[in-house]
Amino acid sequence: MTINIRSYQSDDFDTIQSLNSQEGWSGLVSRYEATRQAFEQSSPVLVVEYEGEVIAYLRALTDQIVTLYVSEVLVREDWRGHGIGKLLLKEAHRLYPDTRIDMLATSQSQTYYTQQQFRPFYGFRKSAEEWN
Repeated sequence: MTINIRSYQSDDFDTIQSLNSQEGWSGLVSRYEATRQAFEQSSPVLVVEYEGEVIAYLRALTDQIVTLYVSEVLVREDWRGHGIGKLLLKEAHRLYPDTRIDMLATSQSQTYYTQQQFRPFYGFRKSAEEWN
């Protein structure tokens, strides 16, 4: 199994939206143009390819000094359990080695991050629509 981690390219977006849809991340899928712009303006954004097909991605934001905030990590379901998520997190951190990594997790993913020795912290969220 030879996989390739590389930077996101605009041509990857539709495949990423397909992965989001398969995962049930309807907020990202339904806001197609806003999500596309978010990918274009985020850094780092990494994808994992296998035989030319995108099978995973990570989208993050960073100040390059203190914090690397991981917005999404998604590995296609049939590729889970092969360490791909861990490789994406390590590669993102390698790009900004002095930063801490912060992220939110779902109830389904919190066990994975605990196993990777991330410690929980408390946060809040309010969507743009909820401000109205």
